Amino acid sequence: MLESGFTSVLDARTRAEFQEEIVGFTRRLGFETVSATVVIDHLLGEAEFITVDNTPRAYKESFANRDNWRRDPVMQHCKRNSMPIIWDQKTYAEKGLGEKWEEQARFGYRHGIAMALHMPEGRHFFLGVDRDQPVPGDATSMTRLVADLQLFAVHAQDAALRILTPALNAPGAPSLTPRELETLRWTMEGKTAWEVGSLLGISERTAALHVNNATHKLGCVNKHQAVLKALRLGLIR
Repeated sequence: MLESGFTSVLDARTRAEFQEEIVGFTRRLGFETVSATVVIDHLLGEAEFITVDNTPRAYKESFANRDNWRRDPVMQHCKRNSMPIIWDQKTYAEKGLGEKWEEQARFGYRHGIAMALHMPEGRHFFLGVDRDQPVPGDATSMTRLVADLQLFAVHAQDAALRILTPALNAPGAPSLTPRELETLRWTMEGKTAWEVGSLLGISERTAALHVNNATHKLGCVNKHQAVLKALRLGLIR
């Protein structure tokens, strides 16, 4: 049963199909709720979060609050580590956040497993499953449970990036580095190479090189064309 979920999530073509696959796998794994989030870092400004989940409607607003994520010990662990975290009330109590656990516990978020995959170019994939009942106490069952979730996460992140960030993965869309994207963003604002270099803490020559590289990758003849094409592809906003 579980093995089919590892590969069937790769067949998802829409956000709805992706949600159906991750929810189905989560329930076969013995959990009720799941959240899958693609995080895209930006050198300047806030990171971008794209989440698919089956959070109860009554808890949706609180769950989606990014300020809560910033102080949530589970999210903070995943932000800094690739190792999964098995969490419960103690995880929150040790950080002085017992009241936060009490709030989410009312909606079934009492125990869970969460993990993050950190990829090149400032992309991350977070996967968390939650339930009302404790996780297995014996080491063998727990090891198998975590291993199954890790394997599923590897497959799910591939589908998530393809479905949730289509502009970055569209056929023919070039792969620009974070620096190249940032220099294009500032070029869009009318900044010169010298000004971009000052803002990013790099030399004028290096800033110009990033713009030239981006222009070449986008198949454009000048930086203004490159900015317009990057906007059209959704690479910058």
